[in-house]
Amino acid sequence: MVQMLKKGDIAPEFSLKDDAGSEVTLSDLLSSGPLILYFYPADFTPVCTAEACSIRDMHDEIIATDIQIVGVSPQDEASHQRFKAAYNLPFPLLHDAGKTVIRAYGVDGPLGLGVRRATFLIGQDRIVRNRVVSDLFASSHTRFIEQVLSDQQA
Repeated sequence: MVQMLKKGDIAPEFSLKDDAGSEVTLSDLLSSGPLILYFYPADFTPVCTAEACSIRDMHDEIIATDIQIVGVSPQDEASHQRFKAAYNLPFPLLHDAGKTVIRAYGVDGPLGLGVRRATFLIGQDRIVRNRVVSDLFASSHTRFIEQVLSDQQA
């Protein structure tokens, strides 16, 4: 099992399809600024829904600081489309059905089951600036993003 990325590590390049079926790479995402990359277990589960909706509510503030944000989970394009539509999510959701990126970032669940809830701040140089891991509490991720925004504005 790959060790979870930590502050100072180089984020592995990836290419995944988004909820619209377009191919998205890490390099594409970083081309216009830093990236908040968050991994979550599943669309439509209570904690994942709360997390996505809190990010939705901060989205205008996030993009105002020239930061991109995307979510990654193993669900397919159709599930992500339904999830985005149901909760009016304005940011891309990438699907990693084979869990290749999930494993590369070290966020595969115990014994390969599920996905760890982890959020990374990645600089344009692909260096992980910071991260938070909290499997059960979306609020830890919300506070992390609020801190990123506060630091970016300072």
